Amino acid sequence: MTLKNKGEREILSGYLNNSTGEAESDEAIAIMAAGESNQDLRRMLEEDWNTFAHGEADQGVNLSPLLDRIHHQIRLNEHYEVRKPVVRFMTLYSKIAAAIMIPLLAGTGFLLLRDRTGTEGIRPATSIYAPAGSRVSFVLPDGTEGMLNSGSTIAYSMPFSKKRSVVLTGEAWFEVAPDPKHPFTIDAGDLDLSVLGTTFNVSAYPEEDYTEIVLESGKVLVSCGNYKDGMVMSPSERLVYENGKVTRSTADPSKYSSWTTGKLVFRGDGMSEVARRIERWYNVKVELMDEDLEKYSFRATFEDDSLEEVLKFLGMTSPIRYEITPRQIAGDSIYTKSIIKIYLK
Repeated sequence: MTLKNKGEREILSGYLNNSTGEAESDEAIAIMAAGESNQDLRRMLEEDWNTFAHGEADQGVNLSPLLDRIHHQIRLNEHYEVRKPVVRFMTLYSKIAAAIMIPLLAGTGFLLLRDRTGTEGIRPATSIYAPAGSRVSFVLPDGTEGMLNSGSTIAYSMPFSKKRSVVLTGEAWFEVAPDPKHPFTIDAGDLDLSVLGTTFNVSAYPEEDYTEIVLESGKVLVSCGNYKDGMVMSPSERLVYENGKVTRSTADPSKYSSWTTGKLVFRGDGMSEVARRIERWYNVKVELMDEDLEKYSFRATFEDDSLEEVLKFLGMTSPIRYEITPRQIAGDSIYTKSIIKIYLK
């Protein structure tokens, strides 16, 4: 297939904006599938570059958002083994700032990555990752906004708007863009969620033995285990799936979303829950050295406080003491996590 006329350009732009039919989408995919080896694409790039270089391009076009989109996608995929060919291709041509070619190149980069990963069935095309001890906000192609907590990943395939499906590992806060024709679905370990326009928090860390959902607004249909028909959640409700059982209760959503605003909030939480959240927040290892520690609960709000400040406060409100073992370099030249041991006084 060749790029001979303006109609084909419009098909490519329409595909990237998710406004094409099935036939046109197939045609756009065929055009982009060849990537850098597609001579017509390369010729078009050269023509548009020459136009831009000679000052003939539309100077009223703001290209910054388009360039940001490409650079953002590059950063999202840096941790993949296949990142080098994609980054090399997109970095080279992201400098070619002709208005129509920028979204075309973004789509080509997505397609190249999908071809290298999706066909092997290893992972979806695009993944967003929040390193340990950090929080990362995101905006999905359909307008859904959210944030990933420490050590979490969200993955999805392109094109996205017609099949709004993501895989979550870890914890995330979602504000789902409404679209009655295309429900937003989440694979969260043991749970499958289906939503339309909803705000909620999901925690599904593989190393923990439960999955938790707290709904702020809208409705969520949850399917899991023996609940194949699904359970409909209502606002201010918390659902926990643990060891094949479901527990539902009333909850304050602001407590469970406080991490998105940089606050560490405890509202009558037991020591094991406090330890779990401190571990994630500060990227440390907490060891509880006495079973009787579970007799104590804590209520506090921390914002921009250091780990030692948090521990000192806990020690002021309960009969506990703590020891901190600093990070050390292991034999493979990788730093270990700091270890906090908590004892009863």
